[in-house]
Amino acid sequence: MLRDVSLRVTAPRLAVLSAVHQHPHTDTDSIIGLVRDELGTVSHQAVYDVLRALTTAGLLRRIEPPGSVARYEARVGDNHHHVVCRSCGTIADVDCAVGYAPCLTASEAHGFVIDEAEVVYRGLCPDCSVRS
Repeated sequence: MLRDVSLRVTAPRLAVLSAVHQHPHTDTDSIIGLVRDELGTVSHQAVYDVLRALTTAGLLRRIEPPGSVARYEARVGDNHHHVVCRSCGTIADVDCAVGYAPCLTASEAHGFVIDEAEVVYRGLCPDCSVRS
C-alpha cells in the first residue's frame, strides 16, 4: 500500500497502518501507545508525521466527530458517515445515506464546488442504552 502511493516503507508507517487497521476510529494517543507497544521508543512527532503523510496519501482518513478529538480510520474511498454514542463515545461506520436525502444537498453553495457531505448520527450505543 505504501509503495502504491510512492511512500517509503518504514517501520513507523507500517506500525501506524497496522494500528489503525486493527483499531478503527482510534485517537492519536492510542495510536502512539499501540505503535510503542510494537516498536518500542517512537516520538509523538514521528507518529503525528506518519499520520499526516498517510492521510495526505489517502491511506487513512481523519475524522473529528463534534466534541471529540481527531480519530483515524482505514476505511477510505467512500463517503460513509458515523454514529457516535453520546455516553461512552463509541463510534461506528454508517454507509452513505440512500434514497432522497435533502439535507445532503446544500440550499446555498456560496460558490463552492461541493464534493462531500459529512453526517454524524448521535445516540446511545447498545451497551449504554441498556444501562440507562
